Amino acid sequence: MNLFEKSFLYITITLLSLLTVCSKPDNKRIVLAVGGAPSEVEFWEKIAAQCTEQTGIELQLIRQPTDTDQRRQNLVTALRAKKATPDIFLMDVAWIAQFAGSNWLEPLQPFMDKHTISDTSFFESVVKQADHYDNKLIALPVYVDGGLLYYRKDLLKKYGYEKPPETWNEFIDCAKTITEKERQKNKNFVGYVWQGAQYEGLTCNFLEFAGSDKPGIVIDSSSPIIHTKRNIEAATLMRDLIEPYNISPQNTYTDMKEEEVRIAFQSGNALFERNWPYAWKLHQSEGSAVKGLTGVALLPHFKDGRSASTLGGWHIGLSRFSKQKDKAFTCIAYLLSSEVQKQFTIQLGWNPGRPDVYNDSTVLQIMQHAPILKEVFNHTVVRPVVPYYSYMSAVIQRYLNAVLSGKIEASAAFIDCEKELQEISRRYSK
Repeated sequence: MNLFEKSFLYITITLLSLLTVCSKPDNKRIVLAVGGAPSEVEFWEKIAAQCTEQTGIELQLIRQPTDTDQRRQNLVTALRAKKATPDIFLMDVAWIAQFAGSNWLEPLQPFMDKHTISDTSFFESVVKQADHYDNKLIALPVYVDGGLLYYRKDLLKKYGYEKPPETWNEFIDCAKTITEKERQKNKNFVGYVWQGAQYEGLTCNFLEFAGSDKPGIVIDSSSPIIHTKRNIEAATLMRDLIEPYNISPQNTYTDMKEEEVRIAFQSGNALFERNWPYAWKLHQSEGSAVKGLTGVALLPHFKDGRSASTLGGWHIGLSRFSKQKDKAFTCIAYLLSSEVQKQFTIQLGWNPGRPDVYNDSTVLQIMQHAPILKEVFNHTVVRPVVPYYSYMSAVIQRYLNAVLSGKIEASAAFIDCEKELQEISRRYSK
């Protein structure tokens, strides 16, 4: 055999060996789909490596886009095709009903029992409201979110208020008093900034106003009900904050989304702000006009009601099409352990789905408002848990925005809104 023949034989054997390795099924690798900011995904890579080391199961990441809608669409494409991977994935809380209704999620209770994990290890109200579908546990919270009331500690103290207001009546009196006085030296000062533009944030805000008097959007026998006395009162109050109370700015219903609201408060031009927990760290950053002056509290409620915070955040699910469900759940259990949840809190500032992490001494050092957050997450309300929620929300936003702009009264708006919601329900419940 000449040199050429020997070389050819060597190359052939090498290629065949590589093909054999590559084609050999990997019975240990589990694929997790995550997205978000680059820093978040990089930290997920570290957590995945830890999971592999601790469990002996290789956890591989699929990096998804930062954009939330693109992340959802990527998952939908894979699940509709019944692909075996990703085995596990993160879902925005608003997607859970769609994924469960499409029969894409594997029920988790059998795996929980096998691993002796109780759903009481997590915020019970969150798991009960958001992570069950048809009485089956189909997801668990990795990161929870909810609406908070941010306030100027210095201004409340300056005008003799010992604590932030708890009821909407107290809130209005406080905001009107302080705003009128502050405007004498700052004409741009407003009492309250919140998300009123026509987008998903408006629906979230409405659920908090309405939920603080125990109404909201009721799905009764697949027939949505929104035209109620309490809902009308809630939407009317939202409008009254803009006009006639003049507490919230006129551009609330045209411009105000999360970042517009945050910037207005952070520039020192607002007394109160409704926003998600992410705003806290930014308010405390260098250059912020409210650094060291910001407090957080539960959102106000109606008399005899209780504070309500619309649930947000990301939950983990197990694909019904995974070929390795036991190993996949072992990874889920590791990712949801107290120690890993603590790492996410310390490194990324995330709000864990486990209440016990909020009592950790290290967490309390970097997140002094953790006790308030823990209380907020025990007062959550969820968006309707139906697969067609996004269509419902688009209708609700349109009518609410018309109420805020003064184009229609709340009662008339909700009569028409309810008719459209019920038509959507009939169309998609078939």
